[in-house]
Amino acid sequence: MSTATVESTLDEIERVLDDIRPAVRADGGDIQLVSFDPESGRVAVRLVGACYDCPMSTATLRAGIEQHLCHALPIVHSVEAVA
Repeated sequence: MSTATVESTLDEIERVLDDIRPAVRADGGDIQLVSFDPESGRVAVRLVGACYDCPMSTATLRAGIEQHLCHALPIVHSVEAVA
């Protein structure tokens, strides 16, 4: 995958995250895009604010963030939270 394609994919990931952020921010948290691995389709995000140590953060990650990203961008296969 070319550098331009990776950059375009990162922009698309940010666009999808922008759609999710209002709900996360309403609860006092936020999502930061850390990286995207085009070979594995893995997106790494950092949950910050109230989301950092929230007991529901795993549900938010899987049922919210991962589901939206994988649906909107077939190149994304998984989402992982990193510290």
